Amino acid sequence: MATQDKPIIVQSDGSILLEVQSPEFECARDAVLPFAELIKSPEYVHTYRVTPLSIWNAAALGISCEEVFQALRRYSRYEIPEGVLYRIRDAFGRWDAVRLTKHDGQGLLVETRTAEILEEILGKPGIRETVREQVSPRACLIDAQVRGRFKHLLVKAGFPVHDLVGYDPGEHLDIRVRGNTLSGREFAFRRYQKEACDHFWAGGSARGGQGIVVLPCGAGKTIVGIEVMEQAKTQTLVMCTNVSAVRQWIAELLDKTSLGPDEVGEYSGQKKEVRPVTVTTYQILTYRKSRQGPFEHMQLMKARNWGLLVYDEVHVVPAPVFRATTEIQAKRRLGLTATLIREDGLEEDAFSLVGPKCYDVPWKELEHKGFIAQACCYEIRLPLPAEKQREYAISGDRDQFRIASENTLKDRAAQRIIGKHADEPVLVIGQYVSQLRRIADTLRAPLITGSTPNARRDDLYAAFRRGEIPVLVVSKVANFAIDLPDASVAIQVSGTFGSRQEEAQRLGRILRPKDRISMFYTLVSRRTSEEDFAHKRQIFLAEQGYKYTIEEWEHRDIDL
Repeated sequence: MATQDKPIIVQSDGSILLEVQSPEFECARDAVLPFAELIKSPEYVHTYRVTPLSIWNAAALGISCEEVFQALRRYSRYEIPEGVLYRIRDAFGRWDAVRLTKHDGQGLLVETRTAEILEEILGKPGIRETVREQVSPRACLIDAQVRGRFKHLLVKAGFPVHDLVGYDPGEHLDIRVRGNTLSGREFAFRRYQKEACDHFWAGGSARGGQGIVVLPCGAGKTIVGIEVMEQAKTQTLVMCTNVSAVRQWIAELLDKTSLGPDEVGEYSGQKKEVRPVTVTTYQILTYRKSRQGPFEHMQLMKARNWGLLVYDEVHVVPAPVFRATTEIQAKRRLGLTATLIREDGLEEDAFSLVGPKCYDVPWKELEHKGFIAQACCYEIRLPLPAEKQREYAISGDRDQFRIASENTLKDRAAQRIIGKHADEPVLVIGQYVSQLRRIADTLRAPLITGSTPNARRDDLYAAFRRGEIPVLVVSKVANFAIDLPDASVAIQVSGTFGSRQEEAQRLGRILRPKDRISMFYTLVSRRTSEEDFAHKRQIFLAEQGYKYTIEEWEHRDIDL
């Protein structure tokens, strides 16, 4: 490839510019994504950023500094600034610079690559207080109970701890995966699901038993969790986003493993069952009667001799659960997610307290292999009704966003889109319940919101799967872990729009494998704050390898 044809420009501030129109765009993008974070993606040039955390995740996956340099040199049009090479080299140098291993007695041994590193970290606020004793110029001892706190403080100080202590086995549980489900269907793990499990265990080495598996919605993250549980053969606590997700996990465990109903418990607002495998919600774990009161159910994380903790949708784990996790680092921990992006900026907490990324497969790779559906993404921009334009102009930011979100022209636009997909199951997804009630009445479709009883939700989901309900209107309660395998069209009428995690979950609702191409529509009010958030949606879709089409619709385009 001639130098002038190479698609990447590495700038001295560490940003990486990638030209979309280059014939080498896809190859360069795939080369950069394992160690860089996409930060913006306008039409012609995408911008990436290399961070210490992105490098540490790459290092944890076995990617070397030299491989990163080779990728950059292969696709970089100009010479890479020496300062950038230095920062990448420094980030790799900090990986494995601090090791944590078992020590005789009750303590843990902290070993650093050099005496200077130990001196540096002991000078950081809070770290020296966790140290029991310095035993050599390059080593010190800490108590086992501060293992999580120490790791958390170290990653904040710029040193990811390579934790080789290992884990308590927990109480034994005989769990086996069935070759045939209870319904008689043959069941087998897909290759990438087995690979994800193998990467989590790291060949049985001391570094195995912690980490985050990144797979798209519809790719079977729950199945990865079940495979890890089978190999661990230990009592397990599974934490989920909501009660529907809890019951989905329980149904999968009973259907695909040897566990019986007396061995799998639901711990929620409705039930308080603590069994060898207990499935709960983050909401119940963080419940307290007052802002200053105790978290009344957090003791569940220590209620039994768990050998494995599973964090479903780890990108939304509440901060109090992270804090509790600092105290139970002796347990194996598996995080499952479709995206490592956290809207609260706590990616480092997930890295240090749950584990580094141990497996990642791009969405498009699974799409090409037929494991998830192909998807086309459209952004439909609509005018704001004339009677709302003055109200919008004089309102504050929050009110402006809601006025734009609840644009009544979206109702007719949704009707038109549904008309184009008359023979396909359609989800209409939104943020505001009043808007969704209006749309549900217009479409004569059932509505699921946070106030819908769980039994009613389950009945509607089941009817939708069976094809008895062609259109289902859902609020953000359907963002997480709801199994809607037959949905092939999603219409997003409102949302936070700036949230990549929300976009991941909503797109994931239509990515289950099917014969037809899935369609994802987002309705946006033109020349409003909704447009301002569009670039974050572009970032997410570009990260996953998707391109989407923007269409401008006028009143005449939605007249029915």
